[in-house]
Amino acid sequence: MGYCFVSIIPLIHVVKCEEFMNKYDVMVIGAGPGGYVAAIRAAQSGKKTAIVDREWLGGTCLNVGCIPSKALLKNAEVARLLRERGRDFGFGFENLSLDYGSALKRSRQVSDRLTKGISYLMKKNNIEFIHGHAEFLEKDSIRVQAKDGTSHDYKASDIIIATGSTAINLPGMEPDGDTILTFRDAILQDKLPGRVVIIGGGAIGVEFATIWGSYGVDVTIVEMLPRILPLEDEEVSKELTRALTREGIHVLTDARVEKVVKKAVGLDIQVRIGDDDQTLTSDQILVAVGFQPNSNGLNLEVIEVETSPKGHVLVDDRMSTNVTGVWAIGDVTGKLLLAHVASAQAMLCVDAINGKEIDRLDYRMMPRATYSHPQVASFGFTERQSIEAGMDVKIGKFPFQANGKSLGMGESNGFVKILTERNSGRIIGVHMIGPDVSELLPELTLAQRNSLTVTAVMKNIHAHPTLGEAIQETAHLIEGLPVHL
Repeated sequence: MGYCFVSIIPLIHVVKCEEFMNKYDVMVIGAGPGGYVAAIRAAQSGKKTAIVDREWLGGTCLNVGCIPSKALLKNAEVARLLRERGRDFGFGFENLSLDYGSALKRSRQVSDRLTKGISYLMKKNNIEFIHGHAEFLEKDSIRVQAKDGTSHDYKASDIIIATGSTAINLPGMEPDGDTILTFRDAILQDKLPGRVVIIGGGAIGVEFATIWGSYGVDVTIVEMLPRILPLEDEEVSKELTRALTREGIHVLTDARVEKVVKKAVGLDIQVRIGDDDQTLTSDQILVAVGFQPNSNGLNLEVIEVETSPKGHVLVDDRMSTNVTGVWAIGDVTGKLLLAHVASAQAMLCVDAINGKEIDRLDYRMMPRATYSHPQVASFGFTERQSIEAGMDVKIGKFPFQANGKSLGMGESNGFVKILTERNSGRIIGVHMIGPDVSELLPELTLAQRNSLTVTAVMKNIHAHPTLGEAIQETAHLIEGLPVHL
């Protein structure tokens, strides 16, 4: 332990360096898209800041989630084009070779580049990165256990919990990294299964179905609820089911996995569909049924931070817990498990710490995107939710088959669907399925957030030919003035 000498003439006062070095204005536990954004914002506001993570900068999203999966999906798009659409575009191969190992390598390179970028941002903003597992000692102090067994104590005026979430395991289907996989196992493996069963038809399930199916893998999705993407508009779920089925992916809904039997080679999966039982044979299973918060092991009970029965850290609109100076953002709060939501919460949280007026987040209106083929993008009320809420709505729906750009791309399945209040014209929901629809969301979320009407969207001039014209055409439909339909 070193010592710092502070001269106070005529006396010399000796203090341990750690008393100075280990005290911060803000400490963030967790370095994912919520945590690292919070740290940067705090440092930019002039606060001495540190960030702690037991694994890596960038969290799950940048390392084994959002980013590498999108790289794999791009490779899958090219593979699908080469395998299935070559004749449409005037090329062909006698012996087409697809190397999935190269796809994995590229995805890791993309991920590594971005995580190095986060490391640069930490240094640029003078943020200390502390590698280890953190737990609370008091509301303003934590202990970090490093991998080498050493531990250090730190103090901070404000501590932000941003520890994210972990995939849920199912009894009898505990992951082994070989035949029974989590999304993390799946995203890191360099081989393709011949047959795979995906348990869960949410975003992760349909994205991996898209990746593997594009390479010719025999894929079956087993979803317990009546439809895949059950949180999306019903018409979107039906359209995606049709699209996946056309590509040879089997979709079983209202289906429950009863038992998994490991064999010498592969697995037998017993599935109940209504009153019928089926046995599926597969090389691997991907369990993609949801996430649980990473709140255990933080010693939250010591400082009496309130959590839900499922372990989510409870916060108010300012991202403050019930304990002054302790905050939480991202998946661990259970609000909406999306990276961009965590980042938005991070910036709001730091504003609250700095005493600024905050703009409350409306989670219903947060954009959502699923990068299947075709893509799905949405926000706001679904048609059924608007009916159940007793709203008087007008609905416009425009198919991509009538959009010149999508026809030129050879990707004309899907539609844009916009819901508005009948009297005010205010946008209350958008649901899209089709080519690159995730890129079409910002125009509509900007309109909704700033109370622009569907008439304003209709009058906004869109370049031709673009996919965005489908938004304008949908607005025309709502106004009763269709041009190209």
